[in-house]
Amino acid sequence: MARSIKKTRGLGRGLSALMSDVTQDETPAATPPRPDLMVPIEQVHPNPDQPRRTFAQDALDELAASIAEKGVIQPLIVRKSPEKAGTYEIVAGERRWRAAQIAKQHELPILVRDYNDTEVLEIAIIENIQRADLNPIDEAAGYRQLMDRFGHTQDQMATALGKSRSHIANLMRLLSLPDEIRNYLISGALSAGHARALIGHDQAVQLAREVIQRKLSVRETEKLAKKGPAIKKRAVPGAPVPKDADTVQIENELSATLRMKVTIDHKPNEEGGKMSISYTSLDQLDDLLRALSGH
Repeated sequence: MARSIKKTRGLGRGLSALMSDVTQDETPAATPPRPDLMVPIEQVHPNPDQPRRTFAQDALDELAASIAEKGVIQPLIVRKSPEKAGTYEIVAGERRWRAAQIAKQHELPILVRDYNDTEVLEIAIIENIQRADLNPIDEAAGYRQLMDRFGHTQDQMATALGKSRSHIANLMRLLSLPDEIRNYLISGALSAGHARALIGHDQAVQLAREVIQRKLSVRETEKLAKKGPAIKKRAVPGAPVPKDADTVQIENELSATLRMKVTIDHKPNEEGGKMSISYTSLDQLDDLLRALSGH
C-alpha cells in the first residue's frame, strides 16, 4: 500500500512551470525533491504515448547498479492512471523505472502531478530534449514539436530549458537539410558544426560525402562550402543562385516568430532585396497586421 509523505502541490501551466519538474536522469539534482509517496513498483507503468522508444542497455545496467547501491534518489514524476484506479502513469522518469526493475527494487519515490494528456506529451518531449545522448536532429525535432504543437517561441524555450536562443535556432536550421545529411547527423558521421556549414548549399549532399570521406574539420568544411566540391556540377543557365546560410536562418526565425512562411530574396553583393510573407487565412492576415502596427 502506498505510504503518504506529503500533500501534492499544484503547478502553473507555463513552460517554465512544467520544466521545473523535469530533471535529467543522468544528472539528478544535488538536493532531490521530497517525494509525495513511496509506492510498490508494480503500481507504476510507462506512458503508452512516450515518444522515446529505445533505451541503451549498457546505460540502464550502469544506472541499475547505482540504484541497487543507493536506491532511486530522484523521484519519478507521475499522474494517476486514467485507465486503472490505484496505479500511476509515468510522466518523466521511465529510464529510472526500468533500471529499478533490473535492480529488483520493490518501491519507488514519486511526485504526483495533475497533468492532462497534452501536458504529459509536452513534458515527455521536454524530457527527451534533456537527454545527454540525444543527436542534433532529434533535439531539433523536439524544439520544432514544442513550437508547432504548443506554440512556444524560441525565447520561451531558451529561458525554460536553460539553453541559449542561438543554440536552439542553429539546431532548428538543421531540419532544412536533405534527408541524407540528417541521417549522417543521427549516426554521428557529421557533427552539427559540419552540417551548419552546408545549410542552403545546392550541392550539400555531395559536400557532406566529401567531408566524411576526407575527414575534414568544421573549419575545413566551411572553406569547402565556399569554393564547392572537388567535382563541380555544370552551372545551368538561368538557375537560381542558392541562398546563403544566414539568409536561410533569418527566414526560419521569422517564419517561427510569425508562424507564417517567410521568403527572403536578397541579391548577392547588393544592399536591397525582397521579403514575402505568406498567410493561409484572413485571421492570419489580421494577426500580421496587428503585429506590424504594434497593437
